[in-house]
Amino acid sequence: MRNWQVERRKRTRHLIELGGLVVKAGIVEITGDDRALIYGALLWMAEKLKGEQGDHARVVWAEKGKGAFEDAQKRDGPLGR
Repeated sequence: MRNWQVERRKRTRHLIELGGLVVKAGIVEITGDDRALIYGALLWMAEKLKGEQGDHARVVWAEKGKGAFEDAQKRDGPLGR
């Protein structure tokens, strides 16, 4: 397999995993799959992270995410079943 194919597959997997987080968080259902709304929320989040309270938001959101991953692993097992 050529190098560009390997890199493309890595990128594709990464994008799929990020999309999975959007689904796992319930964003698709909550927004009715409104792509403009989801994108706007992501832009707002990026602005927040760049702002004065960015470090605080990063800590709070990371803790919340880690806790949610741990809860899901306890509930669904390590393979997400």
